[in-house]
Amino acid sequence: MASFNFIEMIPGVDHSNLHVATAVIAVSAMVVVGIAARLALGTGESAIVPSSRFSLKGFFEQLTEFITNLSVSVIGPEGRKFVPMFTTIFFFIFFNNIFGLIPGLAPATENMNTGVAVGLFVFVVYNAYGLAVNGWAYLKHFAGPIALLAPLMILVELISHIVRPISLGLRLKANMTADHMLLGIFTEMTHYVIPVAFYFLGLFVCGMQAFIFTILTMIYISMSIAHEH
Repeated sequence: MASFNFIEMIPGVDHSNLHVATAVIAVSAMVVVGIAARLALGTGESAIVPSSRFSLKGFFEQLTEFITNLSVSVIGPEGRKFVPMFTTIFFFIFFNNIFGLIPGLAPATENMNTGVAVGLFVFVVYNAYGLAVNGWAYLKHFAGPIALLAPLMILVELISHIVRPISLGLRLKANMTADHMLLGIFTEMTHYVIPVAFYFLGLFVCGMQAFIFTILTMIYISMSIAHEH
């Protein structure tokens, strides 16, 4: 099964220290990816000239351009300054999702803690930007337009905002767990032809979940920095 975590089944392994090994692997992976990206992008002028053919560099350029255009359409011209953050969130979730397509590996996004951690980061960021752009006036929208209903609206808005990181993490976990469980079941049953189709479906789900998480982040930031607050 694709979501099977073989590490947990190794006898004699101190699972309380697995986070150390995970950190080492993660750092090693980042170094390897960094070197590969350096080689793919080149140096000097070749690193900033858009790719004229299909390549790894061209793929990331097109994806980054798509995220840039999307952030501008959702937030406005000032959305460009958030593109590095949006791109980082997208690729972090996307590549973590893809790990689940490798037999024997369980993606980090199947653990709700991962999604909630990124959700908490988003929660802090959009509220911080809301306060930075609108000042203390940002807090007025929690009270709503009717003073008489302000106590009720404040309670409703607080619950709504606090639940956002949990809902982001829960949505991501549920979708990735279901996707990789389905892929694992069909892989065990058929082994060859049919799993190929589900691998393509799984790849689509991996990208779609990263896209949904990213666009929700854009919407939250757009709402927080809107000047009508």
